[in-house]
Amino acid sequence: MIERRPFDSLGGADHGWLNAKHHFSFAEYHDPARMGWGALRVWNDDTIAAGTGFPPHAHANMEIITYVREGAITHQDNLGNKGRTEAGDVQVMSAGTGIRHSEYNQEPGVTKIFQIWIMPDGRGLPPSWGAKPFPKGDRSGSFVALASGLPGDDEALPIRTNARVSGATLKAGETAEYALGKDRRAYLVPAMGEVEVDGVRLLARDGAAISDVETIRVTAITDSELVLVDSAP
Repeated sequence: MIERRPFDSLGGADHGWLNAKHHFSFAEYHDPARMGWGALRVWNDDTIAAGTGFPPHAHANMEIITYVREGAITHQDNLGNKGRTEAGDVQVMSAGTGIRHSEYNQEPGVTKIFQIWIMPDGRGLPPSWGAKPFPKGDRSGSFVALASGLPGDDEALPIRTNARVSGATLKAGETAEYALGKDRRAYLVPAMGEVEVDGVRLLARDGAAISDVETIRVTAITDSELVLVDSAP
């Protein structure tokens, strides 16, 4: 089953400095039919104005993955971590028992991110943060694990949940497959481009909620950049 969720149907709010779209219920947007997908709880599509960002705030017991689509985001937290994550790269924050952090766009132009929250398998673990570059050329034509709690994904950033965040870049006409398994759930969003997923067409920033599928087959209609979350149901 593949359910397309058009970008125009998403909830959200424009705060001036932040234009946020929510694939699932978040903040003031509440839809009982969109409370998450498996262990995936939040997928926010954020555009952050230059020189602005999220002031220090706290999180706990959540795996928070930030995929930078354009620009860069600068992170700082109460553990002493500080880092700048550029377009195409990924940062992961395992909130654990609690972490306080800020995220600012210190670039001259807008920064665009996907922020993905996945429920952890356990609670009360020590918090942590990490970031890593993932050159788009290394994921040309196939899905590559970016953040993962699954065995064998040694090159991915670690997360504490039975889930994997993958990325792929496809040229027009290329096809990539992802072995999901009918006992798993996936959520797929093209960061850019237009694709067809097992006969369902997705435009840039649309979502596809996928279940009861052994293998996902994605064909690019135009040059495309994809992000996919595979999680327990």
